[in-house]
This record gives sequence, C-alpha cells and structure tokens, in this order.
Amino acid sequence: MFRFESSQYLYLLLVLLALTAIHYYIIYKKKQQVKRFGDPDLTRQLFMGVSRWRPEVKFWLAMAALASFIVALARPQFGTRLDTRERMGIEAIIALDVSNSMLAEDVKPNRLEKAKMLVSNMVNGMKDDKVGLIVFAGQAFVQLPITSDYVSAKMFLETISPSMISVQGTDVAEAINLSMRSFTQQEDVSRAIFVITDGEDNEERGVEAAKQAAAQGVRVYVLGIGNPGGAPIPIPGTGQYIIDEEGNTVVSKLSEEMCREIATAGGGSYIYVDNSSSAQKKLSEQLDRLSKAKIESQIYSEYDEQFQGFILIGLLFLLIDVLLLERESKSTWLRRLLSPAKGGQRVSPLSLAFCLLCFSLTAMSQTDRDYIRRGNRLMRDSVWDKAQVEYQKAIERDNTNPISHYNLGNALLYQNKAEDAMKEYETAARLEKDKVRLAQIYHNMGVVLQSAKQFDKAVACYRNSLRNDPTNDETRYNYALSLFQLKKNQQNQDNQDQQKDEQGKDEK
Repeated sequence: MFRFESSQYLYLLLVLLALTAIHYYIIYKKKQQVKRFGDPDLTRQLFMGVSRWRPEVKFWLAMAALASFIVALARPQFGTRLDTRERMGIEAIIALDVSNSMLAEDVKPNRLEKAKMLVSNMVNGMKDDKVGLIVFAGQAFVQLPITSDYVSAKMFLETISPSMISVQGTDVAEAINLSMRSFTQQEDVSRAIFVITDGEDNEERGVEAAKQAAAQGVRVYVLGIGNPGGAPIPIPGTGQYIIDEEGNTVVSKLSEEMCREIATAGGGSYIYVDNSSSAQKKLSEQLDRLSKAKIESQIYSEYDEQFQGFILIGLLFLLIDVLLLERESKSTWLRRLLSPAKGGQRVSPLSLAFCLLCFSLTAMSQTDRDYIRRGNRLMRDSVWDKAQVEYQKAIERDNTNPISHYNLGNALLYQNKAEDAMKEYETAARLEKDKVRLAQIYHNMGVVLQSAKQFDKAVACYRNSLRNDPTNDETRYNYALSLFQLKKNQQNQDNQDQQKDEQGKDEK
C-alpha cells in the first residue's frame, strides 16, 4: 500500500505547471524579438557556440529536481507493514467465580482479591500467549475476549466484582462451555481453561463439561480458593454477614472433591489456593508444561518512509544541471568535472553538489520515524520505559505525527500511567486522519475509561471507534459491556435516590 503522509504539499506541483507556462512564453517572446532583427537563419549564425537543446534540457532537469523535492516533502510511504510474528505460546481462558461467597475473608484480603492477584501475576508471566477472561456465578459472560493485550486484561480484571452478575450460584459447566466458544479458530494451538472457584457446582454438570473440553484437546485446570472448613460471607459496607432464611450465618466451604473431579475429567490438575505463594508457583509450573505452539500475532502497523530516495534523485538532477553548460565548449565533460575553479576562490560545481548531498544525508539520519522504529523494537522486548524515551524524542522531532503520540500513550499505559496515556491518545486523535488507526486510538481510550468506571465516556469513545472501523468485534463487545454497566449504574443510582426519598417521607 502506498500513501503520502503530508499529501497537502503535493499541491505545490501546480507551481511546476505555472513555471512551464512561463518558460515557454519567454521562449516565444525571444523568438519574436529575433525575428525583428532579420531572417532567422542569418541571425542564428550570430549565436555560434550557443546550444539549442541544452537550455531546454537544463530547464527540465531543474523541473524534475523540484518535483522530486516536492514529492519528498509530501513524505511518500510504502506499507502498511503489519508486523506479523510467529510466536510460541498458548491460548488461555481464565474463568473466575464472582459469586458473593468470593467475598469471604478466610484468604486475605478476601477470596476474590486473592484470585485477582493470582491472575494478575499469571498475566505478568505471559509473553507470547493469548488470554481471555470470563466471569461466572449462576450465569457466565465474557469479560474480555481472548487477546494478547495484557494491559487491557489487567485493567478489566480490576473492575470485576460480585455485583456484575445478579444470578447467584456456581455454574462451572456454563463457564467451561462459554470458554470453549471463546477460543480463536487457529489450528494447532495449545489451549487451556483455568477455573478459579470457591464453591460447589450447583448444577453438577461441571465434570461432563470438562470431559467434553478434554475430548477437543483443551485442558481444564481448577484452582480452589478458600478454606474447606468454611467461612462467613460479609455484606460489603455493613460489617454484617449473610444469613439464611432461618437467621443462621451462611458459611461458604471449599469443595476440594468437586474441584479435583472437574480437573481430572478435564485432563488438567487441581491447585489449592491459600494465603501462601505455593499456588502461584504451581500455576507457573503448569503453564510451563503446556506445549507451546506457533501463534500468529499482528502487533504493530507501520509505514516505511521513502522520501530519501526522492531527495537523492532530485540532487542527482541538480548535479547534472550544474555540470551541463548552456554553451558548447571544447573542454570535455570529465575535465570540467575534475578541475577546480580558477584562482581557487570559488567552489567547483562538483564540490557544491557533493556538499549538498552530504548535508541532506546528515539531515535525514535522525528522523522521527527512526525514533519510532527504535521505540517499537523496545516495545516488542517489553522495555516500556526506554520505549517511552524514544517516542518522546520522535515527538520532539515532529510534534504533529499522531503515530508518535499514540505509541507513547501505549508505552505509558503499559507502565500503569493511565492519566498520561489518555493525554497522548487525545492528542493522537486530534491529529490522526487514517480511520483504522483513529478507531484503535478511541478503542484504547475506551479501555482506560472503562477500567476507571467512567462508563459514559467509555461508551462515547467506543462509539467513535466503531464509526471509523465498524468491523472490530472486540470494540463492539466492549461497547455493549460499557453500555450495560452504564445502565446498571444509572439504575442503582435511581434506586438509591428512591430510597432516600422514601426515608425522607418516613422522617416527616
């Protein structure tokens, strides 16, 4: 694919048409003046030694050089180059139980937060893998489609809470079945499902679902979190515990037997999670044992600059123009090329052209694109802070390049500097003209806002992203999820306002 980054400069090519018209008008006027002196054949003999074709050639050489410089100014680029790499990794779906019992505090700070830390550390250890996130209780839904964007995975992880699902219970089978439908269609890739739960399988279909997954080559691992002896379930913000219909405190117990049965049926293993770090080590060992397969992943989209070639062509035309004299001379072209100017006071045409060439190459040696490429290499190696420095250097070179601001935002986001990343995304969105890249910028902004629970702004960003690229399924899903969370918050706010109104009436 070919494009011009600064295509507005191409309008300068119209100047060439004007110069050409002026050039031939001047030639016409000169011919008219020559005719006034007498017969054209006789007057031509007065201009012996003056070439008829060299001035014309020199003019077109100058026009070609000027055209080359204008094209170089418009920054021609070949691409896009999608950096598709074959990486050795797996596809992992994490199914996290978010029932109310996960608030029990027999594992510190509570079961859910412990599970989040476990998953966060698991994602930190991934490099060439893809991960998806599913939450479940009595129902299950996709929290994050399978992706290699680990920053988004950790951000979505932070927003998980039991209030996300109104239907309580523990339907492990639904979580496994939904996980099976969430993998990609790529063949010959190792896949695994990691179920993190604390309760019994209320539907008692988990073992059968695990067997079906294993039959399709997907291993099912179960991480049981909590105390087998049980613990009460606190009600957030009240200091009280959940009680049953008879007024007894509900005690949530970890069913290790159920967890082992599901893990065995799924061809995986059972890992017990307590307050120690042993579960994290065992989980890392199981991940390392999974066979790695080649996964194709498109990470960066770049355009290769080609303006250098046009500058060199323009300089070549200028060099020929300088060496070509308008008058015919007995001295050879090679002699004029090698001999210095008389007296040594003036610079020879060759020296002048050589200096111009060296100057242009020096000026091109450190462009903003060079810094961007170095930053991209550092991003691939997960060296976020050094990548940030390279992108900042690129911005110092050219503050109007949206790619520099967008990549800098990504580097900041990977360092958990969401506020600074948003500023760079906003700048990139103002400068970007390419619809596909603009859609990705708005998508990333939506992820940041959604993780900050600013669902109204997240919805607006996802909507802008879909306007520019309606084919992105991940954006469409995030948009629907943010819209659902926004409506739910509004309903909760309406209920709270209604309760306040009723309390006010009772007090009166």
